[in-house]
Amino acid sequence: MKKTITVAHSPDADDIFMFMAIHFGWVGNHFNYKNTALDIQTLNEFALKNEFDASAISFGLYPLIAKEYALLRTAVSFGQGYGPKLIKKKNSRLKRNFKVALSGANTTNALIFRMKYPEAKIIYKNFLDIENSVLSGEVDAGVLIHESILDFNQNLCVEAEIWDIWLELARENLPLPLGGMALRRSLPLNDAIEIEKDLTLAVKIADSNRKIIAPMLLERNLIRVDKEKLDTYLNLYANKNSISMNEIQFKAIDTLFRLGYDYKFYDKIINVNDYLIPSEYKQARNS
Repeated sequence: MKKTITVAHSPDADDIFMFMAIHFGWVGNHFNYKNTALDIQTLNEFALKNEFDASAISFGLYPLIAKEYALLRTAVSFGQGYGPKLIKKKNSRLKRNFKVALSGANTTNALIFRMKYPEAKIIYKNFLDIENSVLSGEVDAGVLIHESILDFNQNLCVEAEIWDIWLELARENLPLPLGGMALRRSLPLNDAIEIEKDLTLAVKIADSNRKIIAPMLLERNLIRVDKEKLDTYLNLYANKNSISMNEIQFKAIDTLFRLGYDYKFYDKIINVNDYLIPSEYKQARNS
């Protein structure tokens, strides 16, 4: 009987797209994968409790769970000239201590926001409720994530791009690390290596077959955008750079972790290469 591996990811279009092959059993001969879709802050909170075997997380969370979870190289989302947006009502001005709605305390966008706006008064909301919170006047501003960045109410405008803040803080043109995948360390190493291979293959299948898989998302009403916006969104966040991280992406994550330490959000600096699955282990053992 196959071992069941719980895989948690967000309900936004890029995660669903990348894990369709897992959901339909197109990959994985050794394991029975069970998908769960939850909003990103809920996933972050469950990761802090060591709830799922494999889970999508915000990169900003990772140093807080590094003892319990390894960081996977696959199913990652980075911004390159784009990312979450700080929005407000048109013709309004934000005070230094403006009230803002963020999608969760441990999200990457919240981490970067807090570095830039230390005096802002923060409330945390489900990412789907942030736009209406600004429109209703409950908050002065909010940070939109996921598909919300593509289309929001015409009475709102962009105050700042998290991408621009990231460049200012990083002092280098690096991709913005938003979300990745973490795998429970208590799993046997051989299993961990196979799981990373399966998840990597799932993302590769999605990228190679987007003309087949993307319409499936629309037909099953799994997403909140139309075909045109779906194509745009997947090109941004679920692309060839999502299959397996490269050295520039590793450098960007290390920069995020260093900034988090400098701003006292983490108690030590960690290097991403020390927290990856050692995939070379199985090859060395079998040689």
